[in-house]
Amino acid sequence: MGSMYKNHEGFSDPTAGKAISNAMREYREKQKAIYRRRSEIKGRKKVYVISQFSGNIPENVRKAQAYGRYVIRKRCIPVTSHPLYPQMLDMAADGTETAEARELGTMFGLALLAVCDEAWCFTSGLPEDAISEGMKTELEEARRLGIPIKMIKGEDIWKERQ
Repeated sequence: MGSMYKNHEGFSDPTAGKAISNAMREYREKQKAIYRRRSEIKGRKKVYVISQFSGNIPENVRKAQAYGRYVIRKRCIPVTSHPLYPQMLDMAADGTETAEARELGTMFGLALLAVCDEAWCFTSGLPEDAISEGMKTELEEARRLGIPIKMIKGEDIWKERQ
């Protein structure tokens, strides 16, 4: 019993020792639960979100955000690059862009696609929500990399989130 807790006067204090031991055990259990939770979250499947960006850009960005939330609700990690990179590459909200900015945004997105477990393509099949050239490029790259593709009717998800 060399590890018995001693009070400030140097005398054994088993009650305080037991209380400290219990508190430390609870702390370690709580830390393990936090670690398990964080490991579970970080270990979730990474899903590359494919949806239309061109056209009505503000609405399509809101749709992409809704699709990302849908992926999160499915306990996966969304990788939604198309609404992100245009902001950094000075692509205007009115759709004006340079060829270099578009190429960089596309290549950055495809680099992220390469580390994803799946690609989910959101479309309703309506003409205004058709598969764009950018989406076709992403789908072709996913196929080339052997990444499973899931086609999802995005219109229903978009409507439920409004």
